[in-house]
Amino acid sequence: VLSFIIFICYIASLAASFMMAPLLEFLLALLLFFAYASKLNEKFKGLYWPLMDFLRCVTAAIIYFAISIAAVSKYTDGASKAAGVFGFIATIVYAIDFYITFNDLVTFLKQGSSDSPEGRKSE
Repeated sequence: VLSFIIFICYIASLAASFMMAPLLEFLLALLLFFAYASKLNEKFKGLYWPLMDFLRCVTAAIIYFAISIAAVSKYTDGASKAAGVFGFIATIVYAIDFYITFNDLVTFLKQGSSDSPEGRKSE
């Protein structure tokens, strides 16, 4: 929802060139939400779903931070400032999300390493 709000703010602002980043992030979030809701992560075991979610969160936090600084510092209209402020909020939200996802990723990788032959030899 936050990405969609930022997308709308960028459309209404002078900084319309930044609208593609929130749009892509919104679509990626919808795609992963749909994948988890329809349990595609259980059907496709070959993909590391926590890693995909982690990488999405890390890149989103970095991109939102960069475009928010540019929107707040370069443009003077209210919609650009609002998009920048929402972008900083999104940066914090994605940073918290990638911290939580990192813990899930570590748990996921530890489960995978216990199934390997090397893990059973050491026990």
